[in-house]
Amino acid sequence: MKKINLKIEGMSCDGCKRTVTIAIEDLKGIESVNVDLEKKEAEVVFNDSVLSKEEIIEAVNNTGIYKASE
Repeated sequence: MKKINLKIEGMSCDGCKRTVTIAIEDLKGIESVNVDLEKKEAEVVFNDSVLSKEEIIEAVNNTGIYKASE
């Protein structure tokens, strides 16, 4: 398992937090996701033999609303 912290741009409400959480949780290999609306960050624990950090970032960016970066 690997843990990364991502900066998430564009979040402003609980709905935003939920959308980002679902975008990440839906990926195969995710162990846990904790999105912090105030800090505009997401802590993600994932199986790095199944999923890459780039794929997680891409999933958030593919929402078309939010931008993730390490």
